[in-house]
Amino acid sequence: MAHLGYKGAAILVDKASFFIYNLSVMESRKTPQKLTYLGGQEKVFVAMSGGVDSSVAALLLTKQGYEVIGAHMFCWEGCENNVDKRDAMRVAAKLGIPFLIFDFRKEYRERVYDYMVREYDAGRTPNPDVMCNKEIKFGIFLEKALELGADYVSTGHYVRKIGDKLFEAKDKNKDQSYFLWALRPEQISKALFPIGDYLKPEIREIARKAGLPTAEKKDSQGLCFVGQVDFQDFLREVLPSREGAIVNSEGKVLGRHDGAHFYTVGQRHGLKLGGQDQPVYVAARDIETNTLLVVPKEQPELYRGEIEVENLNLLGDLPKRVEVRIRYRQPRHGARFSGGKIIFDEPQRGVAAGQSAVFYLGEEMLGGGIIQA
Repeated sequence: MAHLGYKGAAILVDKASFFIYNLSVMESRKTPQKLTYLGGQEKVFVAMSGGVDSSVAALLLTKQGYEVIGAHMFCWEGCENNVDKRDAMRVAAKLGIPFLIFDFRKEYRERVYDYMVREYDAGRTPNPDVMCNKEIKFGIFLEKALELGADYVSTGHYVRKIGDKLFEAKDKNKDQSYFLWALRPEQISKALFPIGDYLKPEIREIARKAGLPTAEKKDSQGLCFVGQVDFQDFLREVLPSREGAIVNSEGKVLGRHDGAHFYTVGQRHGLKLGGQDQPVYVAARDIETNTLLVVPKEQPELYRGEIEVENLNLLGDLPKRVEVRIRYRQPRHGARFSGGKIIFDEPQRGVAAGQSAVFYLGEEMLGGGIIQA
């Protein structure tokens, strides 16, 4: 079919069709191979979640001279008519940019949700946000954007890109470089991160001055694309309960739990153990025997001096000395990496198999891997 010019329209794109929303008129056609654009600028598809960060990302890129196309993704059942979609559309209308909606529910379930469930069932603690970035935002979304003629994609991540390298954001409390370690160089080269040089209060002030409807909207803290859910309840809906023992380092049974796969190393809350002299933490899970080992904070069972990592994605050669994060917002810790092992300068507490170990040299993010048991 002929290419389509779409200034001011909203388009729903999935594997079979797309829809043009123009006031009360809706027309359905087959998916185009490429869209016709208005000018000669570089074209950026901005993943607009409906929050203030991605809204300002779209605004900043517009001011920088890019031809910006807003895009919202359906990744979970029931999100077709939610508030986030509405807010993203309102921002696009305010900025006067085209707006597309992609249906990635099938890809999200297969590549992120099913992966997460498998990992928990196997006794590991995965990070679905890492997989969501790799497979959805900078995976299928990037692929579809490039097919439709984009030069880049952009998100509201707090991270800085200098050349084709990623660095911690200016706002250290919001920095999200930890979640981007699995991106390959070819994905990074096609990504723009315009808000990484700003503090969160500055982003909100930019949104206020521009009159964006998301300026005062609260940040989302939920599971990637699923939103605000009680994660423990969420897991218990998809994995079976299996009662087992909670024991201390001497093997004494302190209580019962409803399934070792529902807990993670380092966890303190939710154990429902009364009568303890001091708080205790999960130090180990044995999925075969369905047993949790808990110890006080200072006990050596809770600490690891070295860990093995696999599924490495390195953005260059690692120096002999690196800094490592083993959880989000944790301070970087000095270490050496050798033969697939991270050897820490000081033992680390609560290291959970399945989580991400991410390498840094100063503020530069060097890649990472998945922590093994």
